[in-house]
Amino acid sequence: MKSSARTSQTARVITLAVAGAVGGFLFGFDSSVVNGAVDALQGQFELSQALTGFAVASALIGCAIGAYAAGRLADRWGRIPTMLVGAALFLLSAFGTGLAFSVWDLIIWRIVGGLGIGIASVIAPAYIAEISPRKMRGRLGSLQQLAITIGIFAALLSDSIFANAADGAANVLWLGLEAWRWMFLASAVPAIVYGVIALLLPESPRYLMQNGKEEKARAIMATIVPADELERQTRDIQDSIAADKLAKTSGSLRGRAFGLKPIVWIGIALSMFQQFVGINVIFYYSTTLWKSVGFDESNSFTISVVTSVTNIAVTLVAIALVDRVGRRPILLFGSAGMAVSLAVMAIAFSQAVTVDGEPSLTGAWGPIALIAANLFVISFGASWGPVVWVLLGEIFPNAIRARALGLAASAQWIANFLITVSFPPLAELSLVLTYGMYAVFAALSFIFVFRLVPETNGMSLEQAETLFVSKKKKGTAPSTPVEEGVGV
Repeated sequence: MKSSARTSQTARVITLAVAGAVGGFLFGFDSSVVNGAVDALQGQFELSQALTGFAVASALIGCAIGAYAAGRLADRWGRIPTMLVGAALFLLSAFGTGLAFSVWDLIIWRIVGGLGIGIASVIAPAYIAEISPRKMRGRLGSLQQLAITIGIFAALLSDSIFANAADGAANVLWLGLEAWRWMFLASAVPAIVYGVIALLLPESPRYLMQNGKEEKARAIMATIVPADELERQTRDIQDSIAADKLAKTSGSLRGRAFGLKPIVWIGIALSMFQQFVGINVIFYYSTTLWKSVGFDESNSFTISVVTSVTNIAVTLVAIALVDRVGRRPILLFGSAGMAVSLAVMAIAFSQAVTVDGEPSLTGAWGPIALIAANLFVISFGASWGPVVWVLLGEIFPNAIRARALGLAASAQWIANFLITVSFPPLAELSLVLTYGMYAVFAALSFIFVFRLVPETNGMSLEQAETLFVSKKKKGTAPSTPVEEGVGV
């Protein structure tokens, strides 16, 4: 009987985590839906390379603002109401971008959608971390990245379907609207689904306890925590909240390290390194990139879809390993793999020749660049993609978790914006320089993890927070929690 109840509770936790991760699907869909529309937008609105980059990246401005505000909204209103706000903003953006009459109109609606995606990018990992048992938190936290990769795949697949149905993204498809407009209008579907799911989810027990609703929190925890662990987990949360209230600055992000607490800077650095390796260049510009080096539009769409499927597959591998191997070894492996594959891409593009004013890879260099790009996606998808979200969900103290996550996610979106808006002019200048720069950031991410990121596998949220704070002070990063004297 007890085994049956535990199985039922485990199934419920997984269901809630999967539902909460739908915010990641919106993140991924919005990130890549523009991929298939880039050339059509550039032609229809007669955009320069710089304005093209800004139009693509404009959503990320909203994402940064939404992510920064999400923590405060979540602490004031709760996790579920904040999810609903994000869904509503994204729905408005889907119709606005699909029916845009000028590039500036399009940019405004993409910023509105970005606000919703920024909110979802913060709430999803926070919610999953707060409802997950410690032994499953790594795998469940990785669902955020899995949802992002599935969203990327869905966006690229729908882009391909619309473009092929109209025989080109710039051609009219249905109701007098071009295929690229239907690519954006399709975003309304996941926005509605996310809003409906949010209405069905229970509120985070941690948020409820923080706001004096202990009875309601216990009722929810009883459905996801085994009976013999309920009191201990409830007490852990209560002790954490009490300790935070006693510390005068516990609810503040401010600290002595350039105005912020060191743990907040760790989160910001993890977020920025995740973007500075250039991963979203693959998912925002891959169709245009492969066309520029010799592949036709149809094959470019196919390559982009295959790459997104690869991303999903390796994310599943990361989910299977994150609670077995640990966070730190996976990040180190990923950094090394990204550095090597990006360096190979830079070398490949150094061999490009100019044909009709465009770079073209001749001989074996085209396939080499294609293989290197997919190895880069594999290295990222199996490591930095999912594991950063796991760490961001577990390293911050309870009193500042939502706000610190918001700041880290905001930094991630700003880094994403900088990479996205700079790629078209940088690529026009030199793809060798561009991918070489990304390779350098990948190498630096290895050094950062090796020096400053400790292992948190198997710890409660409270233990993980304590380890990061103590290890930041000592300046070392043990490979296992046992070295810190913390049980697993």
